[in-house]
Amino acid sequence: MKERMQRFMAGRYGNDQLNQFIFIVAIISMVLEIITRQSLFYTLTLVLLILAYVRVFSRNINKRYEENMKFLQKKDMILNKFCKQKYYAAQRRNFHIYTCPQCKQKIRIPKGKGKIRITCPKCRTSFIKKS
Repeated sequence: MKERMQRFMAGRYGNDQLNQFIFIVAIISMVLEIITRQSLFYTLTLVLLILAYVRVFSRNINKRYEENMKFLQKKDMILNKFCKQKYYAAQRRNFHIYTCPQCKQKIRIPKGKGKIRITCPKCRTSFIKKS
């Protein structure tokens, strides 16, 4: 049976991160349908499951690969925004983060130094801020 399945899947795309995401959203939609008894969630679940299986059994490997790469790029973009916010929150414990009025470069200054003159490392604009 295992060999039959391997022969059947030969030349087909298979599973990837986008399919896993689609399956997870389908499961969440299924749970919401059970809780709310809304036919919208039932329809959404069916559409997502059909889409996932079409992608798994597709022979157009290049197109499925491109779809997965676009998904990964968008996922990384969203995750990077959250990571950046987490980084800035951790930095704010010990540093003030100022923005240069000229070039909008972010500058990190240690807290507790009083009023200081800050020189932007990018455009060399000087401005005075309290640290």
